[in-house]
Amino acid sequence: MKEYDLIIVGTGSGTNYIGPMLDADPQMKIAVIDKDEPGGICLTRGCIPSKILLYPAELITEIHKAQHFGIDVQIKNIDFRRIMERMRNKISSDIRSIEENLRSNPRIDYYKATAEFIEPYTLKAGEAILKGKMIFLCTGSRPSIPPIKGLKAISYLTSDDVIKISELPKSLAIIGGGYIAAEYGHFFSAMGSKVTIIGRNPYFLPQAEPEISVLAKSMMSERMEIITNHEVLEVKHVHNGKQLLLKHRETGEEKNIIASEILVATGRESNTDLLKPERGGIEVDEKGWIKIDEYLESSQKNVWVIGDATGKHLFKHVANHESTIVYYNAILKRRVTVDFHAVPSAVFSEPEIASVGMSEKEALRKYGENNIIIGFYRFQDTGKGLAMDLEDEFVKVILQKGTDKILGAHIIGPHASILIHEIIPAMYTPDQSAAPIMYSMDIHPSLSEVIKRALYYRMHLTEYHMMLKALNLE
Repeated sequence: MKEYDLIIVGTGSGTNYIGPMLDADPQMKIAVIDKDEPGGICLTRGCIPSKILLYPAELITEIHKAQHFGIDVQIKNIDFRRIMERMRNKISSDIRSIEENLRSNPRIDYYKATAEFIEPYTLKAGEAILKGKMIFLCTGSRPSIPPIKGLKAISYLTSDDVIKISELPKSLAIIGGGYIAAEYGHFFSAMGSKVTIIGRNPYFLPQAEPEISVLAKSMMSERMEIITNHEVLEVKHVHNGKQLLLKHRETGEEKNIIASEILVATGRESNTDLLKPERGGIEVDEKGWIKIDEYLESSQKNVWVIGDATGKHLFKHVANHESTIVYYNAILKRRVTVDFHAVPSAVFSEPEIASVGMSEKEALRKYGENNIIIGFYRFQDTGKGLAMDLEDEFVKVILQKGTDKILGAHIIGPHASILIHEIIPAMYTPDQSAAPIMYSMDIHPSLSEVIKRALYYRMHLTEYHMMLKALNLE
């Protein structure tokens, strides 16, 4: 048995503070265990590879738009294999660098193996038995595969392995209507695949505000087919591809679609079954996510949890934030609570979508109808939006009536993931006031003006929903 001051399970955000920890304690010895390539889900098969792929898709989409502005341009060829190889080369370089750093440090033992508890504070990694005074659990998550008849009998893709392909499928059926479906639907349709997205929820992108879901579906349906409120009952091989039998969840009407390939994008589930947490005295919830307190400590003292393993917010930026909280609490002994009141997110589709803080439903539940107001503004009503010929894209801000406290914000339109950062810092001030945004100067004309104008153009909920109906967004 080998003994360590700290054992880190996973090589994602849990390893962020290895350098400062080793610098602060010259005697510290750390073990790092990961069954996968080092770097965590984000680097190896998540946000980084997908965004490397989405940038060429963004360029292709922009080139197609050029025709609208009187620019006669054509795309002669899209080298799909080269696009995929570029992505793989970029991430493999970073993966190699991380592995070399882990293996070359004499105070770190790196185990490329599955970690599982034997007893509290004791883990097995391959043939090695390790005991740690402190443990960081950063075990990530994996694609959730629904129990669809025939699915196990055919080959299909998930977000974990779609990055390994080199041949563009002529047609692609994506099971699931969330952000992974939206992003890969955008990518493959831009590359030239005929894409069909099948979601079981009545709304496409059900995590988004309903009016954003409606507009996103309308705009993206110009480039792909988006089917909502349908269950996939069965999949099977047929002579010309893979057939999916769908059933409308309300009417019961059935239909078949055929595609060259299937991508399953129905969410993610916990990895902790591999960890055997019960042997370590670590409690999990009914879905297998590790239970934590407000300091990110598990039910076992000095066993801390970072990233997807908590099941709270499955984003890399959240995991990075959590790694800082754990560093403060576990190493510096500061007792800092984690704060999830303004977690931002983005969908890198076309159009782009971003949000932070509460949804309208959440704000309504907490503050009541008479205590919230909605700020709303369309991109097309700004100078830059006019120049770009934008149409229905908009910003929605949810405010507490009388205080100007920003409760949440939601954007659909160009550069939404950038524009949302005008609002995020304000939500981390003590009063979350909209005043600094409203009373500062925006460059004119710029897209950022749409944020300020949304804060000025406010309405009561009833008025807001009447307007949505008039705009066919409800």
